[in-house]
Amino acid sequence: MNNVCLPFLLFSIFLFSYNIVNGQTEITKWQDGKTGAVSITYDDGSINQFRYALPIMRRLKLPATFYIITGAIPGSKYKGKFIGRPVTEIIAETETVPTNADNYFERASAAKYLGYKSANAYYDSSAILYEHEKEADAYKVMDSLYSKVRNGSFKKQIELSNEVAQENGLTWDSIKKYASEGYEFASHTITHAHMAVLDTTNMLYELDKSKEEIRNHLGEKYTFTAEIPFGIEHPRAMKYSLPVYPALRNMMTDPYMQEINRGYKTEPGSSDKEYVQWQRGPLSKTPLSLMQSWADTTLAHDNIWLVLVFHGVDGIGWEALPHELLDTYFQYIKKHEDRLWIAAFSDVAKYMRERMHASVNTDKTRNGMVVHLQHSLDTNTYNIPLTLKTYVPKEWKKVEVKQDNHQQQLQSQKDARGNYILYRVTSNKGAIVLTPS
Repeated sequence: MNNVCLPFLLFSIFLFSYNIVNGQTEITKWQDGKTGAVSITYDDGSINQFRYALPIMRRLKLPATFYIITGAIPGSKYKGKFIGRPVTEIIAETETVPTNADNYFERASAAKYLGYKSANAYYDSSAILYEHEKEADAYKVMDSLYSKVRNGSFKKQIELSNEVAQENGLTWDSIKKYASEGYEFASHTITHAHMAVLDTTNMLYELDKSKEEIRNHLGEKYTFTAEIPFGIEHPRAMKYSLPVYPALRNMMTDPYMQEINRGYKTEPGSSDKEYVQWQRGPLSKTPLSLMQSWADTTLAHDNIWLVLVFHGVDGIGWEALPHELLDTYFQYIKKHEDRLWIAAFSDVAKYMRERMHASVNTDKTRNGMVVHLQHSLDTNTYNIPLTLKTYVPKEWKKVEVKQDNHQQQLQSQKDARGNYILYRVTSNKGAIVLTPS
């Protein structure tokens, strides 16, 4: 090749690359092109979450998702109850028929409604054994419970679970007020029962009617997610729960995402999935430095969704944390908000699904570009704005973005590939028109 042709060839390659890059549009992995996502969630609706934790989040302008036990809230239509034959018949039957695979779910479902003090402890113990695949031991504990009931070992008393009792003071009016401020509320069932050991009728009552209660008080948008109590992933509980809610915090079955739940020690950085949902649940003895390291790990990768799970606050609730610790920790997360997308659980779940089911293409026009964004999901549910990154000519220092009646004026930015703009738009709406301004 002679020396005269070489500069021309290099220029042609540059021009070709320039034209290819300009107009290229991608959907960023996280909203606003951030490095990772964080969702702050609370379980059980214990009253100190709202007395002490929520004001901190309000001050720092941080969103959160609260999974609440609906049956205990005054004014709820659907309360905890046993649906089935009279419990007196079940009690009498246990004298001659031992607990087995054929009757265990009925007896477990009725156990919380026998009307005796201390029955809950036996119910919990039996359920935990069943969830850990120790069915024979679970049956023995259930037999022991009913034996003590028949023998008069327990005092007559209506007994609330700790989780239900600790929610005392929460009202639908206060929930509506918090929701109007942007906080997400979702189901933690009616009574915080062990779903895996309930019979089908009582399990579906807990799932469906808690969802209906929330829909009636707050609206359809708050029925997207739920948390099945005790964070379980038991196959039987998931079989009936997954069809009721689009996104369980316990388990999401999206093939492009790896889930690492609270009890798992798997390191999120080792996954080759597009997304990793990494749940961490700070306990009363968890050091602040470890909690902060979870945010650091999220920042060190580009595919981690850190889901934080809190329960008790200031002495009320399971593994309660002092609000001063929460304040310090949330300030640390807030400090990294420029790189972390901090959002409600449903918002992140919807964003990921929309992105993974979307297509985007760009047409060049004489005066600019036209971008088309579509996804294949139900737009009544999946309506979170997606962030697009479009490469533009270097001469476009300022860009106008217009979709339907919404306009944005943006300053172009630069990376190794060229000049670009980042902008939020809604899928399945009008064409997105980009022009220099």
